[in-house]
Amino acid sequence: MAAPRTTPRKFLGRLSLPERTFVADALRTETVGGVLLLLATVGALVWANVPALRDSYQSVSDFHLGPKALGLDLSVAHWAADGLLAIFFFVAGIELKRELVAGDLRDPRAAALPVVAALCGMAVPALVYTLTSLTGGGSTGGWAVPTATDIAFALAVLAVIGTSLPNALRAFLLTLAVVDDLFAILIIAVFFTNTIDLAALGGAVAGLVVFHLLLRAGVRGWYVYVPLGVVIWALMYNSGVHATIAGVAMGLMLRCTTREGEERSPGERVEHLVRPLSAGLAVPMFALFSAGVAVSGGALAAVFGHPETLGVVLGLVVGKTIGIFGGTWLTARFTRASLSDDLAWADVFAVASLAGIGFTVSLLIGELAFAGDAALTDEVKAAVLTGSVIAATLATVLLKLRNAKYRRLWEAEERDEDLDGIPDVYEEDDPAYHLRMAAIHEAKAAEHRRIAEEKAAERHGLAEVPGGAGEEGDRPA
Repeated sequence: MAAPRTTPRKFLGRLSLPERTFVADALRTETVGGVLLLLATVGALVWANVPALRDSYQSVSDFHLGPKALGLDLSVAHWAADGLLAIFFFVAGIELKRELVAGDLRDPRAAALPVVAALCGMAVPALVYTLTSLTGGGSTGGWAVPTATDIAFALAVLAVIGTSLPNALRAFLLTLAVVDDLFAILIIAVFFTNTIDLAALGGAVAGLVVFHLLLRAGVRGWYVYVPLGVVIWALMYNSGVHATIAGVAMGLMLRCTTREGEERSPGERVEHLVRPLSAGLAVPMFALFSAGVAVSGGALAAVFGHPETLGVVLGLVVGKTIGIFGGTWLTARFTRASLSDDLAWADVFAVASLAGIGFTVSLLIGELAFAGDAALTDEVKAAVLTGSVIAATLATVLLKLRNAKYRRLWEAEERDEDLDGIPDVYEEDDPAYHLRMAAIHEAKAAEHRRIAEEKAAERHGLAEVPGGAGEEGDRPA
């Protein structure tokens, strides 16, 4: 007896309704945050390049504040990078936890594709950077700079160009960014930790244990967790491990599954509260004090003249696109998964090029990789900006070419003719939906019959009036 044939698995197909709702809410906040990020970046560039303002930018960035006794006498720029970004990584930790227990990464088969795509989208840019730098005799220390994707910046580009990208592609981009953030966190923790203060690290771990026990006990109240989180962050910073790791660890500890009687899990509730703070304040403030690099014809020419900076640009523009597209295609090829009938491989390529926008985490890693060389750090920042702009431009062209099709798909996904708040495509198997639609169409049919009868009566009355339209060719009677 022949073995039954299995239908190839589809990917980038329609999201489930709960997943669609979550993705829509998350992306809406990230899009607003992305626009603020763009404004902060432009503001930083203007502030740092206008001669009358340049000195004040440097003065504010280098201004120190904080308790020296606790080892927290940091510059404003340092507070933005190590302090505010901990909020961003806290949200990233919650997103990752949710994906692992309730999202696309819960199913190993479904998770394989975005995980492999993200890994290839980090490995290939690192390889491109390393080969470029070695060929030009430069430093390989910045290999991790072009490995990150900035989801907020990417969504801001989508908002600006006005493309109606289908929800499945947006969700794919979001999942890529979540996995990307995870491995970026690991890179920061493993490769950019030089010396460790075991006492401070032990205190941070103890604080995380207390944090976990309070969560398990069901203790609620921001006045408990916020002070504890600040203490954990301060201990982690003084331990020598990058302080943002504390944010990730606390985010991963939150429960992201619902229990009986709960509409949303604690993780989703906290994320809903903290995400606007992350997207609207933490990331834009980091950009404001990290993106202020000198921009001139000579500076831009230098980006393509030095092996380190050229490696960053090529890693973001070429490495990211080839890595994500190639990883996706190979995974689909060897797992016998097939692309959704509504999309084409050109769409995957366009999203892969959009993922080349590496901003927030790339800037952070650039600062860590070349911490002892201020000039090279600024050049690498300029390279991150240049590569991100090129990737955004390329993605804009590719997405605009397909936008008419995206708009049709998006309209089909969002259509809600029965006005019940749920898109019709999710109710096609529900008898109640079809009964509601039948009632709507019957009401419309009745209205049209009434109008037809009125028009017929009007025409009949007109025909009976002397001097009105006659019956032969509408000539006067």
